[in-house]
Amino acid sequence: MVIREAKTEDIKQIQIIRNSVNQNTLSNPNLVTDVDCENFITVKGKGWVSEIDSQIVGFAIVDLKENNIWALFLHPKFEGKGIGKQLHKTMLDWYFTQTKATVWLGTEFDTRAEQFYSKAGWTKVGTNGQKEIKFEMTYEAWTASQMC
Repeated sequence: MVIREAKTEDIKQIQIIRNSVNQNTLSNPNLVTDVDCENFITVKGKGWVSEIDSQIVGFAIVDLKENNIWALFLHPKFEGKGIGKQLHKTMLDWYFTQTKATVWLGTEFDTRAEQFYSKAGWTKVGTNGQKEIKFEMTYEAWTASQMC
């Protein structure tokens, strides 16, 4: 497995993965456009993809301008293999070299993602809208978790 920076040429495969997930699905796949993806990985922040045998199986994108995890998704066939943890670590390691600002994300209630972020040391701080839990990660909490 290889984790590398996402490129604009990866957007088609990123969109396929985003629309293949079983949880945290988009109510309308047209809500996240290719232009949105390009903006997030080239202007607002940075993205990474995970490849196995030259096939993209997961991706992560952080929005540095809004201090937000915009996306972390795996193709369902590749869940439970530690790929998400590696993408998560790569993304947050980079994020906290750019800023010490607290980063946040929203995810649906009662999902594998909620469990993932809880286990990864994120703090539940309320809700994001009516359908999502809001999590935060501070620089200090991330740094301390990497010492273990």
